[in-house]
Amino acid sequence: MGLMKQAQQMQAKMSEAQSELDQIEIEGEAGGGLVKMTMTAKGILKTISIDPSLLKLEEKEILQDLIIAAHLQARAKADEAMGEKLKMLTGGLQLPAGFKLPF
Repeated sequence: MGLMKQAQQMQAKMSEAQSELDQIEIEGEAGGGLVKMTMTAKGILKTISIDPSLLKLEEKEILQDLIIAAHLQARAKADEAMGEKLKMLTGGLQLPAGFKLPF
C-alpha cells in the first residue's frame, strides 16, 4: 500500500511540475541580440523579435540562420530547466537511460 501512495504522490508532483514548466519562460538569442525568442520550458514558442536591420531581402539566409540559432539556444536552456525541475522532483534519483516521463 505504501508503494501505491508513493506512486500517487509522484504523479501529483509530476503534474504540478508540468504546470510549472508551462510558466517558465526561456529566452534565446543570436547575432548579438539581433534575433531573440521566448519559449516555455516545454518548448512552446511565445515571442520572436527581429531587429529591423535584418529585414532586407539580401539578408534572408542570415536571418533564417539566426532564427534557428536563437531557437536552439532557447531549447537548450529549456532542456536544462526541465532537467533541474526533474532532479528536484526525483530527489536526484538517476533514472535509467531512455526512461521518459510525461513531459
